[in-house]
Amino acid sequence: MDDFTRPWWDAAAEGRLLIRRCAACRRAHHYPREFCPHCWSEEVHWERASGRATLYTWSVVHRNDLPPFGARTPYAAAVVDLAEGPRMMTEIVECAEEDLRIGMELEVAFREEGGGVVVPVFRPVPEADRPARPPGA
Repeated sequence: MDDFTRPWWDAAAEGRLLIRRCAACRRAHHYPREFCPHCWSEEVHWERASGRATLYTWSVVHRNDLPPFGARTPYAAAVVDLAEGPRMMTEIVECAEEDLRIGMELEVAFREEGGGVVVPVFRPVPEADRPARPPGA
């Protein structure tokens, strides 16, 4: 945490996910940077993300000796595509390993790590909250 990323961490502690958006090219990006990685503009600002994503890829970690991860094994380390466009590294929670699927719909959740640090993780969108699919889709 530093002065630049503090808004991101503060928002996470409040249950909000932030991304950065460029005012010049209008593209969103993550991880937070002080410039746009697409057009190099410094006209970037914080924006609240929808909290929706799809699973791009994952790996189930069965051994990790670093605290606090060792107590969580196995866990699904993942890359998700945020609805706004950027990819984000995260963890998938509340989902059995055998139920993970590329493209599955996810929503953000937040987990306190101790010391006031809160991190975004993702979980499957409940079936009842998924948009209806057109017949034959």
